[in-house]
Amino acid sequence: MKPKLKLWGRATSYNVQKVAWIVEELGLECSRMDAGGAFGGLDDPEYIAMNPNKRVPTLVDGDQVLWESNAICRYLARAYDAQSALAHETLIADAQADMWMEWFQNNVYTNSIALFHQTVKLPPSQRSASTREAVLDGLTNALRIFDAALSGRKFILGDQLSLGDIPTGSFLYRYFTLEIERPPLPNLERYYDELKTRQAYKDAVMVDYSSLRGLD
Repeated sequence: MKPKLKLWGRATSYNVQKVAWIVEELGLECSRMDAGGAFGGLDDPEYIAMNPNKRVPTLVDGDQVLWESNAICRYLARAYDAQSALAHETLIADAQADMWMEWFQNNVYTNSIALFHQTVKLPPSQRSASTREAVLDGLTNALRIFDAALSGRKFILGDQLSLGDIPTGSFLYRYFTLEIERPPLPNLERYYDELKTRQAYKDAVMVDYSSLRGLD
């Protein structure tokens, strides 16, 4: 029997998209409730009782509540990956997937959010060219590491999608659609083209974010 999951968070949230991608890859039954951003609701007592951080996503599985997107991703894959869609065949592969999840959080996430603000969320009058250049440089340096690791590989650990692909892969839709100058990263570009062929990626990650655009 498929689990009846409930996911709180707006479809345009990067962190929600990571979870939604796994839900789609695993074919899980999951109801999503809009929350956060223009939808609000994060200050409601009922929501705070589930997630005192007042952030998204929040996942409810029966009487269990989880927050922090990477933790939710790991839980879903380990609890419900019956078809081995995201399976790690060895303990070292499991650790390497975790390594790449943590790598994104520690080396890419902050600059990715800052770049999105400087190119989309902030009104043009509040954007800083110097800030944008600095975060883009930092982001590019990090992505060169991922690009090099993809050499000779279809996905970050080899021929099969894994948890290690989820954080960086989820970000790439924004990266390749932002109005920025991108250096040649051939392995990353090929990798993104591969992700775009997956229906789960299309449905969960390739979400129009024009509603987030800041205006003067």
